[in-house]
Amino acid sequence: MARQYAVAPNYFPAHLVRALRREALLRDRRGEFQSAGIGRRGEHQHNARVRRDRTLWLDGSTLAQCRLLGEFEQLRLAVNRQLFMGLFDLESHFAVYDPGAFYRRHLDAFNGRNGRVLSVVVYLNDQWRSEEGGRLRVWADPDAIHPATEVEPRAGTLVCFLSDRIPHEVLEARRQRVSVAGWFRCNNSTADRPDPPC
Repeated sequence: MARQYAVAPNYFPAHLVRALRREALLRDRRGEFQSAGIGRRGEHQHNARVRRDRTLWLDGSTLAQCRLLGEFEQLRLAVNRQLFMGLFDLESHFAVYDPGAFYRRHLDAFNGRNGRVLSVVVYLNDQWRSEEGGRLRVWADPDAIHPATEVEPRAGTLVCFLSDRIPHEVLEARRQRVSVAGWFRCNNSTADRPDPPC
């Protein structure tokens, strides 16, 4: 079976990473972030035993976000061209993990229910040291017992993996950890149900 995840250090330019980090930290200080939850729509809930980060959805309202979304669009086109994945659109958010925060092992999609196909993570942390924790632990498939790899959350690193096949976990951070998490989706529209909803 081919590996269903990829790690690309220094994928994003340093000036873009710095601008995104500045924006995330400023907007977090202003109180614009919300405690992250689990589940979608009617099943959404907050559970501090599962995750303890704060998030703010990207909407393309700043220059840094527009540039990042442009980079993601180039990635979407390249993946579709090379792998024929049918990626259609992207939803993404900033994530801030304070010291002691984590996100337990999980999948980003279950049975295609939310249309998420390819998960992406971009790290925004300057001069991250291994002893500061906060690594992304990745398993090769849902049945795997031992992790396949752990990724240091270093500035500019891009991680991609199949949303419904690759379990992952954010290990406890010992320093504030900032990232962007996103999900490329397929188009699940039908004649009576637009997706994403209008």
